Amino acid sequence: MSAVLLVLGVLLLAAIVLGLWVAGVYNSLVTLRNRFKNAFAQIDVQLKRRYDLIPNLVEVAKGYMKHESTTLENVIKARNIAQAASQAAAANPADAGTMKNLLGAEAGLAGALSRLMVVAEAYPDLKANQNMMQLTEEMTSTENKISFARQAYNDSVMGYNTSRESFPTNLLAGLFNFAEALLFQVENAAERAAPQVKFT
Repeated sequence: MSAVLLVLGVLLLAAIVLGLWVAGVYNSLVTLRNRFKNAFAQIDVQLKRRYDLIPNLVEVAKGYMKHESTTLENVIKARNIAQAASQAAAANPADAGTMKNLLGAEAGLAGALSRLMVVAEAYPDLKANQNMMQLTEEMTSTENKISFARQAYNDSVMGYNTSRESFPTNLLAGLFNFAEALLFQVENAAERAAPQVKFT
């Protein structure tokens, strides 16, 4: 009888240890996922700041660039698409589909802003406008903040993905639906450069 109790005690102890290990791994994955979600929230703050600056930038440029309405409209359109994609991604940064949409929309916005700045170079009065100079300085500062926030987010995602892919954690990650998180990076090498918003 005591041998049966001993075996039951060992099995109970093993079940408790296994349960504690599963709980620890699960909690670790939740913590890492929440870290990258928080890191994305920091990107989102800077993206919102940029989205708020763009209409002001376009409005100042509009007074000087009357013949460039298509360029200005494209910037606003790209900004609206990127803002909508950002809101969707902010709702669930762990969703790969919304992150891919955001990356594509951000690439489109970067291209539209770059075209605006190239066209604006042909307008010396616009380049000398105090409001335009201030807005471009704020945009440059915001782009730098986005870069730093993106780096912190990618570091958090890498830690999360490394943990969820490591053995034996990967067994539980699949069981509890901890999906892979996407890095916030630009696929096309030509789009990797941040939009140039300074006038020289």
